[in-house]
Formats: sequence, C-alpha cells, structure tokens
Amino acid sequence: MLDDNGPYEDQSATLVEQVMSSVRKQISSRQATPGVKLPSLRAMSQRHNVSKSTVVEAYDRLAAEGAIHSRPGSGFFVSTNIPPFAIADAGPDLDREVDPIWLARQSLEPDSYRFQPGCGWLPKSWMPEEEIRRALRNLARRDSTDLTHYGSPRGLLELRQLLSRRLADNGVTASAEQILLTDSGTHAIDLICRFLLEPGDKVLVDDPCYFNFHAMLRAHRIEVVSVPYTPLGPDLDAFEQVLEQHKPRVYITNSSVQNPTSASLSPLTAHRVLKLAEQHDLMIIEDDTFNDFEHTPSPRLAAFDGLERVIHIGSFSKTLSAATRCGFISARPDWIEGLVDLKLATSFSSSALSPEIILLLLKDGAYRKHITRLRDKLAKSMPFVVSQLAELNIKPWHLPTAGMFLWCELPNGIDAAKLARCALRDSVVLAPGNAFSQSQSAANFMRFNIAQSQDAQIYPLIRNAFNRLAVDH
Repeated sequence: MLDDNGPYEDQSATLVEQVMSSVRKQISSRQATPGVKLPSLRAMSQRHNVSKSTVVEAYDRLAAEGAIHSRPGSGFFVSTNIPPFAIADAGPDLDREVDPIWLARQSLEPDSYRFQPGCGWLPKSWMPEEEIRRALRNLARRDSTDLTHYGSPRGLLELRQLLSRRLADNGVTASAEQILLTDSGTHAIDLICRFLLEPGDKVLVDDPCYFNFHAMLRAHRIEVVSVPYTPLGPDLDAFEQVLEQHKPRVYITNSSVQNPTSASLSPLTAHRVLKLAEQHDLMIIEDDTFNDFEHTPSPRLAAFDGLERVIHIGSFSKTLSAATRCGFISARPDWIEGLVDLKLATSFSSSALSPEIILLLLKDGAYRKHITRLRDKLAKSMPFVVSQLAELNIKPWHLPTAGMFLWCELPNGIDAAKLARCALRDSVVLAPGNAFSQSQSAANFMRFNIAQSQDAQIYPLIRNAFNRLAVDH
C-alpha cells in the first residue's frame, strides 16, 4: 500500500489540491508504483486532517486525470500510465528557490546572481586559465593530437600511468590497468551505481554530504540512509547502528576535505569504518575530488583497504577546470572490466582532448604551481571570511586546515532556507544546510565558499537578509 509521507506544504492550495499533490509526489518519485493501493479514505483523511469527502473528491479528480483508478469493493490503485520520473519529487520537500539543483541551474546561467558565496566552485579569476590556453595551443600545433576520433575505452594511457603515480603518493596502489578515465567525478559515481546497485537498494551517505550525491542516488531509484558526520569522520556508533538496521550495500563518502564541512577522516575512524564494512559486506565509494586542497595528505580508505571493497574516484573539476571535464575510477581489475563495458554502453567514449590537456598541465608543472598558489590563497582568505561571519554571529562548526568550504551554524536557530530566500532578493546565493542533509537536521546550518566570499559587500547584504527575515516574522 502507498505510504503517504505527510501533507503537502503549499498552504495556498485548497485542501483537495493538497491531498492530490501528496499523492502525485508519491507517484512521480516512484515511491508508489503501478498497481499499489492507496490509503483508505479514513486513513488519508486522518493523515491530512481533512474530511472524507475531501479525500473522495481528490481521489475522483486523480482518477479523472488517469493517475489512479478504482476497483469496486477494493479501493483506489495507482494506474499504469504514470508520469516521467522527477528527481525533485524523489527527495524531501524544498522550496524551489533554495533547492540545490535549481540553484545550481540558475548559478550556471551567465550573470544570474551578483554574489555566490553558496556555490560549489572557485571563481574564474582563481583558475589557471592562461595555462589551459597555452596547453590548448600546444596540442593544436601537434600533428599527433587527435581532434576527430573517439578516445580509447579506458582513457589516455599516459594520463592513467601518471594518475597511478599520483595515487601512490597517497598510499593507494593502483596500476594503470586499474584506472578508468571518466568525464567527471559525477560520471564516475553514475557508472559505479549502475555497476553495483539495483533500484530499491540502500546506500549510506554522510549527513551532511554533497547534495548531488542525493540527486544521483534518487535518479537511480536508490533508497538513501545517512549517518551523522563529525570533524573526524562518520559517527562510529551511529555508523554501526545504521549498518545493522538498514543493511546498505554501499557507502559514499569524502575521506579528505569533505563537502560541505571540509573535515577529514582520522586514521582511527578510517580503520574502524573498514572493519565495520568488512563485517557487514559494505562496499565503499571514496570520492577524493578535493584531495589536492590538502597541505598534508589525510588517510585514504583505499590505501588501508588495497582496493578490495573500496572504489576510489577523483576529478580535476574543482581544482583545474570545470570546462575540461575529466575524472577517474580506480578499482579492482575485474571490476574495471565491467565498468569499461558500462561506459561504452552509456556514453561510448570519453573526450580524447580533455585528458590530453590535463596531462600536459600535470607534466609541465603548471598544475603543481597552480595548486600551491591555490592552497596559499585559500589559507590567507579564510581568516577574513571567519571574521566577517563572526560579526553576524555565524560560527564555523569546524575550522578546517584545508579546502574551500566553511560549514557554519546560524545564530538563534535561524532557518537557513528562509535566510537564503531573503538573500536572493539582493542577488546573493546562499547554500542552506538542509540541502546537504538527508535527515533534514541541518536547518540552521549553511555552507560558505571561502573563495566566493571575499567581497566585503556580501556581508551587509546577509545582514539585510537577517533584518528582512525578522520583519517578515
């Protein structure tokens, strides 16, 4: 039977429309599949605190739309002609103006918002654009550069060999044959989800975690469960309890410079996580996208595990170029074979040009110099942001030693989503905490991008949003 998750939040809608919207959300998110029985009139009326006649009218309208149908003497059931799957409907209810997917779409539009302290990427001025242009010119002059053909299924061999050596610097042993190039870190996770999971499987994520983990898993019709994250990694007691209760198949995490907290895994936590993973037959996807932000490498699960039950992924989108798309997967050799087949089936081949650009930048030292500058610039920028936020009584949950994010608590239990909505009126994009929280337990938290928060004009506008929020209430 369809399990209703509660009343629809749009209080401007009529009671009938609220009941209809609640059912539609269940259907469009695939929580209710064709043939599933809807709650009885009495159960639905009690759940929504409405009369039975209201539910009858709602069900009748849904039946007229073809979304559900009645069986005399049995009740109402979901019809077979269900609408296309909608990622937004598969997650918790969020106002469109602060939904992370919507904000990402708007922020990527040219000149959409003046200030973006809530976005997840570095400013253009911080990126090595001239070095990338130089690499492009060098490639264009080479007769050996292939500008027309598909790349090899595994990706550029020379780059995979170089990545193997870079991984070894962090204690991860992976030959070039154990590395598969992808279009991005997101593409890597997408392939792994297709490889390891089936619709309805459970996946464990940190709470909070990168919001796109939620969206990606919902797109694969995966049930998401979460574990509270601490400055040293996942809460181990809660981690063990979730494994015993929910039996997830996969755990997705950032071991270093976690998004959104910038915390990193401690050695003790890493060992305990792997021990519990072995006991509960849990696979781990270790997203190491932010590793180059670190001055001193933190523990890697793949280094302790030897790529037995850990799949290690990374990309250069955050540190080098979001336009030059390239990520990678390092895993057991037998798994790489299956992932190559999936890559061919879903995208046929990755770009042949992007890996060539990245290889040039890695080989000629341009990337190393850029990363050194970037680390220093972030380290010097953090005190300014912390001090500006302190004047607004916004406090960091944790003071990271590396990375570009600050995870902060708002004063007086202020709702971050409401504050973000107010700030949008002044063209300021903020990142409310519940966008990163599967349990929706981060309502008074917010993620700030240090690099995007350097303009002093941002903070009076945030104060205006505080004042506006106080007036509205």
